[in-house]
Amino acid sequence: MGEVSNRAQELADEGRWVEARDLLERLDPEQLAPADHELLAIASDLTGRDDQAAQAWEQAHAGWHAAGDARRSARSAFWLGMAFVNRRQMAPGMGWFQRGQRVLEEVGAEASEAALLQVPVALQHLRKDPQRALELFDGILEVATRLGDREAVAFGRLGSGQALIQLGDAPQGVALLDEAMTAAMAGDVSPIAVGIIYCAVILECRRAFDLRRAREWTRTLSAWCDRQQGLVPFRGQCLVHRSEVAQIEGDWATAWDEAEAACDHLADIHGDPLLGLALYQRAELRRLRGEFEEAAEDYAQASAAGRRAEPGLQLLLLAQGRQDEAVAMISRCRAEASGPVQRTRILAAFVKIMLATGDVRAARDASDELGALAEEADSNQLRATARQCAGAVLLEEGDPNGALNELAAAGDLWRQLGAPYEIAHVRLLRATACERVGDDVTAELEREAALKSLESLGAHADLAAMRKVGEPATSPGGLSSREIEVIELVAKGMTNKQIAADLVISEKTVARHISNIFTKIGVGSRSAATAWAFKQGLVDT
Repeated sequence: MGEVSNRAQELADEGRWVEARDLLERLDPEQLAPADHELLAIASDLTGRDDQAAQAWEQAHAGWHAAGDARRSARSAFWLGMAFVNRRQMAPGMGWFQRGQRVLEEVGAEASEAALLQVPVALQHLRKDPQRALELFDGILEVATRLGDREAVAFGRLGSGQALIQLGDAPQGVALLDEAMTAAMAGDVSPIAVGIIYCAVILECRRAFDLRRAREWTRTLSAWCDRQQGLVPFRGQCLVHRSEVAQIEGDWATAWDEAEAACDHLADIHGDPLLGLALYQRAELRRLRGEFEEAAEDYAQASAAGRRAEPGLQLLLLAQGRQDEAVAMISRCRAEASGPVQRTRILAAFVKIMLATGDVRAARDASDELGALAEEADSNQLRATARQCAGAVLLEEGDPNGALNELAAAGDLWRQLGAPYEIAHVRLLRATACERVGDDVTAELEREAALKSLESLGAHADLAAMRKVGEPATSPGGLSSREIEVIELVAKGMTNKQIAADLVISEKTVARHISNIFTKIGVGSRSAATAWAFKQGLVDT
């Protein structure tokens, strides 16, 4: 037995989990020591044998308890509880956490495992009450540090970092996440904990708009996953993150392949909540590629799998010309969003949709809020987004020089981040701004460079729409294409109701367009607007 155990451990140390599992499962479970059951549980968990992993953890728990090792018994109970929780079986999971606590209470001595067993309690508070979660994780960290439990320390730092990010303190939060990742890389934690920490940290970096860290840690996670033979958990999430990174870097072909692989991998794992993440990423790529029907289906499936479909779905509705629906949905999402992390994910899309539908005032309000959040955050990605939104709003407000300043800053930040799609959109906005200040040469250069980049990326949905970005600058009064349509119908004597029916938009949207038109062309009535339209040749006499 000793030789088999030693060989299985050697295989595990090399990441050869399938071989280690196969070697141990051929033996009579009664012959295995508690440590062997632990190793079999880890190997089974990492290779997707959930039921076998649960059984092995239970046997390890019982074996350590019988041997009088309460701490190892409690730790096995913790991991068994985590196995159930990860499968969304909350009742048995919480039951095993409580059982671990009772085992420790039997011996009465302070143990770091007690801190470890508080991790799931703290996690329950993380999204709804991050302040309470922070207090609990800080307590876990204090006990674990004092008792020298590196794994519990790593979980404490991870949880504290997550809570701080939720509370808006991203710099301090990501610093703690870096420490947790360092522990994972150094081998201070068990293999399952490594995967949990890697994936959780990358998700939090995305939420904190820390693109640099998300890229670096994604590559680290990818390398770790590739070293683990037969890995089932964590690989799907890794594929999603790889797709996101490739998309940002402009390699959309790789992004698509990784997203497809993630969907296929996670679809084979019954009930995996990360499937929603993969489906949303695939939907985003389909939307950008112009595959609107398929994107809508993926957004719906992502929502059904537990991943909310905003803001991608609202941007899809906008691209499909369903403006009123897009406005209604994004407005609801903005009203519901609480906390800086949730709000920042909505605001940029809100600005884009409101500008497209003519509500410049609402876009300004959202842009100002986004700018304030960007000032508080340590994120070049968020700063770039905020400056880009501010530039777009200034254009619609009739301040092209102000817009150029904001867009120059946004472009510099996106270049530092290596994000060609965003750079293309900034260049299109700059083309419009340059035309409005009379610099047609630069405008043409910016537009051609942007369109070339979009063609190279395969951004088919954007190409047709984005080629029209320059039109407002050449149209009379700086009116958008939709505003031109509205004023033409006003000049023909149509009422708001008739215009709404003709353009298939709401009367409220029509009224908003007319208000913006009056502001841009400097008139105060429909008759004056009609006279202006005739003068500009927008309507035949």
